[in-house]
This record gives sequence, structure tokens and C-alpha cells, in this order.
Amino acid sequence: MKKSRGRTGRKRRRKHLKSFMDGVNCSHKLEYIKLKKWLKERGFEDSNLRPAEFWGTGRGLMTTKALQAGDVIISLPEKCLLTTSTVLSSCLGGHIEQWKPPVSPLLALCTFLIAEKHSGQKSPWKPYLDVLPRTYTCPACLQPDVINLLPQPLKHKAQEQKMMIQELFTSSKAFFSSLQPLFAESTGKIFNFGALQWAWCTVNTRTIYMKHPHRDCFSLEPDVYALAPYLDLLNHSPNVQVKAGFNEQTRSYEIWTNSQCKKYQEVLICYGPHDNQRLLLEYGFVAMDNPHSSVYVSADILLKYFSPLDKQRKAKVSILKDHDFLDACWRRVLLGDVSSARNEQQALATAAKICQFLMEETQQVLLQISQLKRDRENLKPHLDLVEMLRSEDLKILQKSAEILCNLNLGTT
Repeated sequence: MKKSRGRTGRKRRRKHLKSFMDGVNCSHKLEYIKLKKWLKERGFEDSNLRPAEFWGTGRGLMTTKALQAGDVIISLPEKCLLTTSTVLSSCLGGHIEQWKPPVSPLLALCTFLIAEKHSGQKSPWKPYLDVLPRTYTCPACLQPDVINLLPQPLKHKAQEQKMMIQELFTSSKAFFSSLQPLFAESTGKIFNFGALQWAWCTVNTRTIYMKHPHRDCFSLEPDVYALAPYLDLLNHSPNVQVKAGFNEQTRSYEIWTNSQCKKYQEVLICYGPHDNQRLLLEYGFVAMDNPHSSVYVSADILLKYFSPLDKQRKAKVSILKDHDFLDACWRRVLLGDVSSARNEQQALATAAKICQFLMEETQQVLLQISQLKRDRENLKPHLDLVEMLRSEDLKILQKSAEILCNLNLGTT
């Protein structure tokens, strides 16, 4: 008899599975040892959080002690934060202060990240740069074939995001060229599009909100970014509550939990009550069973299913637009005032048709994704992400269809 088939083997497998589900401690890895040492030199002391790999969320932080509501999850000293003050105190500062028109705080941070990454071993920020993702899954980084599989409203926003980064790159070329005295290598090679895209995604997905006073050397765009090493390993969950902010007394950015967390479990925070399309657009991931999830209905689809005999079709769409319900999420779609049983029945029938159309469209896209995953192995990680989004959408639509069916039965 094989050892693994006995009682001891079953216990061992359960223990291994539980360990995998709880998280695999990664604090022994050299990059995390160097990061903790670097943070300690800047005043960060923490003995309760460990970097780990988790099933479902990937890299995150586990706690070595149970957390209760009101406990501080992390307190990161100001010296550890990367802000526009950090940028201005570097060799880039003088060039930024002299450049006209002023650069944005976002561009300043992006420029600093690219410059420090190029510096390699010479960069004082290397321990942090070494643990940053090498690639991102924001829509701006997706291939056109993958973007085409996104829901229509998100597809438009993804294309806008791509265009925005391209325009930032084009408009910043002269500024990048002005930095040539700081580098032996051509700034055209250092500050290329790929480098700016990586830096932009780093700032967009990993910064905490921290308001800074306006400086004349920056444009009027809000200066509200701060990169927070180690703290930015905390993953999102829509089911937890936290309080966060900069503590003026301790001169640290702190996060307090309003939830409990068991020993050796992943510590999760909430990035905000965002639906999955917003999470994918802003952070590059999708949350399973997200209570804030929504399916968006575009104006084109609404017009398609409003009766052609309805003389108020355009007026209804105008009302949707005026009240910011255009491209609104499914649960909030306004189909018109219900003033009679007949109108109510028509509204429910229209909603059911729209729901059916979206279900069929989503199922068709899921089939396309399955085919592409077989044919385009290199796109699999991005396709998995879109598949997760579409699958969550389908669950919402199926539940909506069930509710609408019951409502229709109740009005007949």
C-alpha cells in the first residue's frame, strides 16, 4: 500500500492544501529580505506581516498574529514614501523646476521611476524597484485582439487609456530630451514608450491617495500620489473595511482594520466600492463574487430595444444622459416612468429582451475567448482576466433574467 493512501497521507494532503490556501511564506526570498532591510533603515519596523503567495490573489501579505477591529495593519514612515518631494530632491529636481510649461505630478513620478530603474545598482530605490511588477494587466497593456473582447463601454475606456498614454509620451519627448545632461545613454532609448507605459501603470495601480501642497514647478493637476513600498503588497477585497490616512503625529501613512483577520491568513484591504470593470480599468484585476459588480448597458443597446413606435425614444435617452445614467450599470438602468400596468409590462419586457441579448453576446464572447486561448498561448494570462470578467457578467445577467421572468409572471 502506498503511504499517501493511509490516514497519515490524507492528513498530510489536507495540511498541504490548507497551507496553500492560507498562503506560502515568501519572506525568505532575497528580494524581500533586501526590501525589509531597506525599509528598516528608513524607520519601518514590522514583525507581523510576511510576503506570501496566495491562491486566488497571488502575491500579498499574511499576518503572523490575529488582527482585531481597530488594530493597525501597517504604519509606513514618511521616509519610505515615494512622492513628488522625493523627485524634486533628486537630480531631476532642478530640471523639473526650470522646465516650461510645468510638468504634471504624474509625469514627474513616471520620469523618476524610469530614471531610477535605468540607474540599476546605483539607485537608492533599487530594493523597491526589484519587487515591482515587470508587466501589468491594465487595459492599456492589452493587445487589440483582447481589448475587442471587453464589454463595449469598457472597450472604449481601454482605448482612451491607451491613447492617453500615447499622447503623454508624445507631448513629453521634449522634456525627456532636456534631461540628456544627466545620462550617458540617449534619453530616446531610456525614456521610450514601453518604459513610460510601465511607469504610468505603476503609478496608476500602486499609489495611495495622499494630498500634497501645490508647487509652481508642477502643472495644476492634483498632486495626490504616493508610492508606498511593502504597503502596496496588500490586496483588495470588497468584503473588508479599513480606515487609512497620513498620521501627522507619527509622520506615517497608516491603515487600520475594521475587520478581523486570523493568524497566517492574508491581510486584505478595500480599494473602494468598485465594480469589476472599474477594478480592471484602474488596477488590472477582477474580484470574484464582487457585490459591487455591474453589467453596463450602452445607449446604442437601449435605443435598439426601445419600440420604434415610441415617439419618446430620443427623449428617454436624453433623460438617461442628463441624469448620468447613460452607460449606467444594469441594476440602475432607467427605462422610463411607470404610470400604469401596461407601461410596467412593456418596461419589463424591454428589460428582459436587453438582458437576453447581453447574455447571448457574453456567451458568444466566452466561446471566442476559449478558441483564442487554444490558438494564442501568449495571450492566455490576459484572456484569463477577460474571461473572468465576462463570466462574472454572465452570472449577473442570468440572475437578472430570472428576476425579470418572475416579475413578468407577476404582472400577467
